[in-house]
Amino acid sequence: MNTKINMNPKMNINMKKTAWWLRMFVLVGLLVYVTYESYMHQVLGGGKAPSVHALCPLGALESLYTLLFMESFIQKIYSGTVVLLVLTIILALLFRRSFCGLLCPFGALQEVFARLGIKIFKKRLVIPQVADRPLRYLKYVILVLTVGMAWYYGKLWMSPYDPYTAYAHITTITESIAEDPLTIVGFILLGITLLGSLLYDRFFCKYLCPAGAFYGLIGKLSPTKVVRNDDICIHCKVCNKACPVNIDVEKADKITDTECISCNECVLACPKNGALEVKVVRKTLHPLPTLLIVAGLFFGTIFVAQATGNYQIIPSALKEGEIIAISEVKGYYSIEETALATGLSLKEVYEKFGIPENVSKHTKMKDISKEVPKFNLDTAKEEADSGESKAVEPATLEAPEGSSKVDISNIKGSMTIRDASATLKMDVKEFYKLFMIPEDVPAQTQMKSIEGVSPGYNFEKVKALLKQ
Repeated sequence: MNTKINMNPKMNINMKKTAWWLRMFVLVGLLVYVTYESYMHQVLGGGKAPSVHALCPLGALESLYTLLFMESFIQKIYSGTVVLLVLTIILALLFRRSFCGLLCPFGALQEVFARLGIKIFKKRLVIPQVADRPLRYLKYVILVLTVGMAWYYGKLWMSPYDPYTAYAHITTITESIAEDPLTIVGFILLGITLLGSLLYDRFFCKYLCPAGAFYGLIGKLSPTKVVRNDDICIHCKVCNKACPVNIDVEKADKITDTECISCNECVLACPKNGALEVKVVRKTLHPLPTLLIVAGLFFGTIFVAQATGNYQIIPSALKEGEIIAISEVKGYYSIEETALATGLSLKEVYEKFGIPENVSKHTKMKDISKEVPKFNLDTAKEEADSGESKAVEPATLEAPEGSSKVDISNIKGSMTIRDASATLKMDVKEFYKLFMIPEDVPAQTQMKSIEGVSPGYNFEKVKALLKQ
């Protein structure tokens, strides 16, 4: 059955222009939103503004192992991130890599630089096929590495090397590198990505993006594709020039390549009505309603999730009277908020954390180092925890023989068992034995969360005992 609707050429041109401008509006709008939230995350802290990890669907895939087997999220991932993952998988099943081409903020950033590059160089450069094709497989390797290492270590292992994370911390480059020197890799890759996009368009999407690799594989199941009608096509190759990922559209009968980001730029650029069409099964769908459906599903689902309380992207606020351990103190807490959260007096917080009295109680914990250069929050929490633990009787625990020879001062409650054993350069089994961890506790469990899996276990008591 022929479902094609004959459209007035002038009306079709107007719809194409509308679709193009609306797509750019959505992309740039989401880029502005993520940029704003990322900046506010640095200014206000993770308790009031989400991190870029919470807003990226891939974070939920990285947290999938801990969610399924430990019923918890890895740090910085929340229920809203899972909503985004499920939603974008559905979009990939329906409209291929439509998230990449129509919604992705980092993709939008690359397109901005690509259009700037065209204005500067007057043309879009293309990497030679001999290098281009092998490099396309690199993102699949990165996908396996990103997800595999996150599942193995129980944390966002790829974060320091991620250019998207680096972009979110662009206003705090010095502080980020000082906190974790490995983040310099992420900032270097951000520079390469932006320079690459300036020259080649969607550089990160084509060669490095693990999310794009994931959606591309799922999209193979989608009934949606771009179809070329050879009887109408005039082989002008305008479609090839419009494609941001350099697919040879002019020679293909239909576009089912995993590289296609479903931006529909080729269809919008085509000068011949009917030569290129978006097909869903056998029905023709104009790029404009396609965009409206994708955007409607995306924003509509988020709205419903928010309205029903299923879209959390920042930590839950502490309930009245709720007390947290010192190891749970966040960098965005002020000194005064730390006292309230831990149940300590303001004086005790200053003493336990080693904070000079001249530092204002309104200062954020992560900002104390700006006034006291030698202050390190992680070290301060570690020392405060140790001091607190020594006042607790270690009950019937008995330290393993030779444990005093091991320096465990760098082991933190936020580390997973596997991560902590790697810090000590120790075999995981030996680490279990050293810290007296029951064998049935998964290696992805955070040290501070072991008691949730094995009631009665107390990380701080064990650590205090091993230090004696």
